[in-house]
Amino acid sequence: MTTLSAEEFLARLIAFDSTSVHSNLPIADFLCDYLDRPGVRIDRNLSADGEKVNLVVRLGPSAADPGRGLTLSAHMDVVPAGDGWDSDPFVLTDGTLSDGGDCWFGRGTADMKGFLALAVNAAARLDLDSLQAPLALVLTFDEELGCLGAAHLAATWPKEDPLPKNTIIGEPTSFEAVRLHKGHLKIRIEVSGTSAHSGYPHLGIHAIEPAGAIITALAELRRQLESEHPPHHEHFPETPFVALNVARVGGGDAINIIPDLCVIDVGLRLLPEMNSAPIIARVEEAVEAAARAEGAAQRCTVEVINETPPMLLNDSAPIYRAVCALTGQQETVSASYGTDGAWLQYLGLDCVIFGPGTIRVAHKPNEYLPKDEFLQGRRHLEQLIRSFCQS
Repeated sequence: MTTLSAEEFLARLIAFDSTSVHSNLPIADFLCDYLDRPGVRIDRNLSADGEKVNLVVRLGPSAADPGRGLTLSAHMDVVPAGDGWDSDPFVLTDGTLSDGGDCWFGRGTADMKGFLALAVNAAARLDLDSLQAPLALVLTFDEELGCLGAAHLAATWPKEDPLPKNTIIGEPTSFEAVRLHKGHLKIRIEVSGTSAHSGYPHLGIHAIEPAGAIITALAELRRQLESEHPPHHEHFPETPFVALNVARVGGGDAINIIPDLCVIDVGLRLLPEMNSAPIIARVEEAVEAAARAEGAAQRCTVEVINETPPMLLNDSAPIYRAVCALTGQQETVSASYGTDGAWLQYLGLDCVIFGPGTIRVAHKPNEYLPKDEFLQGRRHLEQLIRSFCQS
C-alpha cells in the first residue's frame, strides 16, 4: 500500500467506527495492510474470543538488548460518539478554535487516533536500512473499557521476546511528559431481595433500602480517604488522595413492584505504589457494617470487576529524560486517569505518557485536535526515532 499524507491517513482512521462495543478487527486489518512490507514483523495478539486483537509491529534489528530502541503505543478504540456534535463524528472535519487556531474535529482525534496516525505513518515511511536499533508499535484494543487489551498483552506476551523498553504512550497530554498516573479500581456491590406486589410489601424483601445505607457508608469512607495522604500525593495537587466515586446505582423494575436487586458501581483512583488489597478490604468492611445494620448482610456481595493499576516511572529513565529535553520540561507532571502504561510496565517497559491534543476534550462532543500540535508531534517522533533507533 502506498503511504498517505498525515492528514489523509488520520481521516481514514477517524472513518472507522472503532467504538469499543464493536470488534476492532476492521481497523486492525487496515493497519496491518498499511504497514506490511518486507522487513516488518507483525504479530496479532487475539483476545480470548477472537473478536478483538492487539497488534505488535516490529521494524529493524531484534530487541536482544531491550534498553535499545523505541516502542510507540496507542489504542485503536474510541468511546461512543453520543449526541451534540456539529459535524459527523466519523468524518475528519476542518475547524477553527476560539483562539483562531486551525483544528480537526472528529471522534478520536485527540484520544488517540492523532498519535496513532503519527506513529503508524512514521513506521510506514521509515527506511528500514537506517535502523540501528528496533522500533516497535504496540496497538491495543479496549483501552476505553479498562485497558483490557494491554492487560491481555501483558498476560500473554512471551517474556523471552522482549520489546524495546523505552516507550511512548501517545495519550493527549498537550506534549507534557507524564511519568506517573493513578489507577482505577472498579467494584460492584449487589444487594438482593425478593420481588412482590408493592401493595403487599410484607411478601417481599426490599433491595434498594439497605443499598441506601450502603451508599451513605461509602460517602463516609470517601471523606476518610480524602483526609489521607498516600505516597506520591504531592504529585497530584488537585486530588492528593484516593478518590472514591459512587458512579452508578440501578435497581427496581416498576413503581408497583418491591425491588429484588440493587447494583452499586464504585470507582476508586489509587495512587502509584499503593496496594489495592487494603482499599478493597476497607470497602468491604464499610459495606458489610452498613448491610448488617439493615439486616441485609447475607444478601450483599462485593466484587472487583476491573482494576487498572497505577503507573510510576523513575525520573532518571532515559526515555523520560529524552522527552523532557525535547520539550524543555523540568517539573513532574501526573495524570489522574489510567492508561495502557499501567499494564505495559509489567512487560518491563519504561512508559512515558506524551502526545498531541488535550484530555479535556476527550469523550466529549466536538472532540478536536489542533493542527499545529499534530505537525509538532510528527517532528517529536522523528527526533525520538533518530535518537533511539538510528544512532
